[in-house]
Amino acid sequence: MADTIKYLLPEEQIPKFWYNLMADLPSPPPPPLHPGTLQPLGPDDLAPLFPMSLIMQEVSAEREIEIPAPVREIYKQWRPSPLFRARRLEKALDTPAKIYYKYEGVSPAGSHKPNTAVAQAFYNHEAGIRKISTETGAGQWGSSLAFAGALFGIEVQVFMVKVSYQQKPYRRALMETYGARCIASPSMETNVGRAILAKSPDSSGSLGIAISEAVEVAASRDDTKYALGSVLNHVLLHQTVVGQEAMKQMEMAGDDPDIIIACTGGGSNFAGIVFPFLGAQLRGGRKRRIIAIEPAACPSLTKGKYAYDFGDTGHLTPLVKMHTLGSTFIPPAFHAGGLRYHGMAPLVSHIKDLGLIEARAYRQTEVFEAGVQFARCEGIVPAPEANHAVKGAIDEALKCKQDGKSRTILFNLCGHGHFDMQAYTDYFAGKLTDRSYEEGDLAMALAGLPSVPA
Repeated sequence: MADTIKYLLPEEQIPKFWYNLMADLPSPPPPPLHPGTLQPLGPDDLAPLFPMSLIMQEVSAEREIEIPAPVREIYKQWRPSPLFRARRLEKALDTPAKIYYKYEGVSPAGSHKPNTAVAQAFYNHEAGIRKISTETGAGQWGSSLAFAGALFGIEVQVFMVKVSYQQKPYRRALMETYGARCIASPSMETNVGRAILAKSPDSSGSLGIAISEAVEVAASRDDTKYALGSVLNHVLLHQTVVGQEAMKQMEMAGDDPDIIIACTGGGSNFAGIVFPFLGAQLRGGRKRRIIAIEPAACPSLTKGKYAYDFGDTGHLTPLVKMHTLGSTFIPPAFHAGGLRYHGMAPLVSHIKDLGLIEARAYRQTEVFEAGVQFARCEGIVPAPEANHAVKGAIDEALKCKQDGKSRTILFNLCGHGHFDMQAYTDYFAGKLTDRSYEEGDLAMALAGLPSVPA
């Protein structure tokens, strides 16, 4: 990789603060609501699920929140993560565009997820919590929280979406290596799981179902809290170390992105790289195109409705306003398991509603084609989720070729695909198909959205 420029920051340049986009928004997002009273939630309403330190981050409008020293110390194992210039990919595309990628696959779990997993485990440990329950799709979040739980001596129980549990045995093995217990969802261990299996014994599961199971476990035990790997404000907050580092690294490269791209499932890696740049723009800085890329089989931003909805299938969570496909929507079983969520983070949904970002959806086979091309040029095999961002960057670079204009493109390569090689095997064997959701199922799920007065 001699012709690939790597921009590394010194260890002392690890951000000392997380950046909170809430401080710079032109208008605040609609508040989460109590599902019973339909009144805005207060901190005490979330106390059964989260330690108060994380709840206060969730509702904070402060621009900067200090990163605790123990968390920064752990970050040093992989942060600052590298920024690469994809010169060989540029050459293969014969494009005048300059393509950079921030590579988050260097973390112990192989993705961006430990940025928030370590923080959440730290705050739970400080609160004396002995056990955390959570959900995971592709397994990146589950393995990250398992890693963080091991560091802080916290028991971790993971409900893994059944289709991913079956497709990705090595992710499951990684969680167990770190000491976590991994359960296929829907399961017989919760009331929600048993009810879904009674209705649909062959259910492939969804993130909404797995969230319900994990929330049920946390809500029923005093010594257990719940942790979410995406969607919520405090999770997106913790990921902003990615974008802050990228801003400094682009300066080192003597460049500045015209276009910023990331894949979106719940929104955390997208927010991580985008929010610091967007915050600078909202404070009077340069305007950039920001593109969120999602799977066509689960297209919350491009096909969903911006409305109040439950974050889980079992309706145990508060109501949040987001781009949603409906909490009962179960997407088809495609390989980018981390992007199979029915809704989008409220903050990401809000900036989409404000017209600050664009959204685009791609099919499964075309993103794997892009991922293979990237791997053969740059040497890194992306996670199936990250392939969506790769495809977006390639398409934008080819547009530059068509119009003869040089633009600088930055995307977040949010994780490697070393535990996802079965998906690549299936792709090469022609077994990967572009499965689509049923329009009738989507219409039914959207028809069931909760009624919230304007």
